[in-house]
Amino acid sequence: MTRKKQRLYFVIAGMSILAIAAALVLTSFEDSLVFFHSPSDLAEKPVPPGRTFRLGGLVEEGSVIKQGVIVQFRVTDMAEAVPVTFEGLLPDLFREGQGVVTEGQLNEDGVFVASNVLAKHDENYMPPEVAESLKKSGHWQPEGNK
Repeated sequence: MTRKKQRLYFVIAGMSILAIAAALVLTSFEDSLVFFHSPSDLAEKPVPPGRTFRLGGLVEEGSVIKQGVIVQFRVTDMAEAVPVTFEGLLPDLFREGQGVVTEGQLNEDGVFVASNVLAKHDENYMPPEVAESLKKSGHWQPEGNK
């Protein structure tokens, strides 16, 4: 075998190893990414049960039911609403009519089982994803117009 062929095989082997490593890294990124969806997004294109994602919108008025540490409520973008169940302590600023981003999975019944709940931290802040979702649905209230 000539030196030229040896170099060619070495380069091809190196490129193959690099391609396999890149594929493994991209696959692991895909598993750890958490996508954001609004209730309207879920109505248009459902997410399969068991897939972790973030659900954002407003806590629907009159929907909060507390049973010990289990809390049930509905997240809405004023067009669609999704029932949510959360077990744990809610943020102090969590209340009806406020912006919220929840992280978790849909179960087989279409109920979002949240593992984490984030509430907006003051009256001027709205998570960007929630604000964009409300703008799309036509229910955006700019700062101070509540």
